[in-house]
Amino acid sequence: MSKTNRGNFFEDFEVGQVIRHATPRTITSGDQALYTALYGSRFAVQSSDAFAKSLGYSHAPVDDLLTFHVVFGKTVPDISLNAVANLGYAGGRFLAPVFPGDTISTVSEVIGKKENSNGKTGVVYVRSTGYTSNGTEVLDYVRWVMVRKRDEASPAPEPVVPDLPAVIDPQALGTAVPMLDSANWDNDLSGSSFRFDDYEIGEKIDHVDGMTVEEAEHQLATRLYQNTAKVHFNQHSEGQGRFGKRLIYGGHVISLARALSFNGLGNAFHIAGINGGRHVAPLFSGDTVYAWSEVIDKAEIEGRMDAGALRLRLVATKNRTCGDFPLKDADGKYLDDVILDFDYWVLMPK
Repeated sequence: MSKTNRGNFFEDFEVGQVIRHATPRTITSGDQALYTALYGSRFAVQSSDAFAKSLGYSHAPVDDLLTFHVVFGKTVPDISLNAVANLGYAGGRFLAPVFPGDTISTVSEVIGKKENSNGKTGVVYVRSTGYTSNGTEVLDYVRWVMVRKRDEASPAPEPVVPDLPAVIDPQALGTAVPMLDSANWDNDLSGSSFRFDDYEIGEKIDHVDGMTVEEAEHQLATRLYQNTAKVHFNQHSEGQGRFGKRLIYGGHVISLARALSFNGLGNAFHIAGINGGRHVAPLFSGDTVYAWSEVIDKAEIEGRMDAGALRLRLVATKNRTCGDFPLKDADGKYLDDVILDFDYWVLMPK
């Protein structure tokens, strides 16, 4: 009997299956520093203990997407080790702040599966939840991933596709943020004078700056999250695959685009929810990432006078600046240089 883990194939998943993932991960201030080094994120609440404490935090929380990547990384050996691609996200809620010293573990439930028409792969839907060691839920989200079949001749299962929300009710957001002492929010220190009331629905923001992705930093990032997906690590196998080289982890793109969004959204200090997201084209080392955002909606949150919620569409491109806000062509197809279409809620001080 083999003692090694070769990962699950499409046939191995059953709807209703619950998987408790291995290797709890204690988050340290070193992880946060390395995350900042990789992406250059400048949001003040996550960067400064003094700034965070002045608002009511016990000290600076780690970046929301660092929490996301660690929770996600736990799932890879069981869910997506044999993946062709991670396809999308929905229904994500950040439920409690994570601080250095917290230990994160992840549990997933298989909520759907459907074989693809080529008979070689199928799509698996999972809901993953991250917890601290005391049982506090910190993140809950759904993703769907295309996974290879072990045996192409195996019969197709009855398809089960979950009904996922198009958007999270903004009233369900905000539990991961203490009531802010917004009088102490210093626009000079946060890097932006624009607050909740300064943004309008339909407004588009070109984040201007670009970041070129290096192979070494991508490898370092995925190791930081203990993400073992072959498509990101193994050039020997991927050199014989569809693209002839390794893919940049999709979460790396999200973090790059989020960091770029500081220029124009510097006070959007907390990611509260993920409504949906798609990696619409691959990214490779040597490509340069740009980003732009559109304000899709605004919402007051009942009981909170300190902050409101902005629903944003974050679009990332490769090797193309975003002054003309590229997205789709006249036929509704994504342009070739668009790599990410991400719909999410942020909290913004009033």
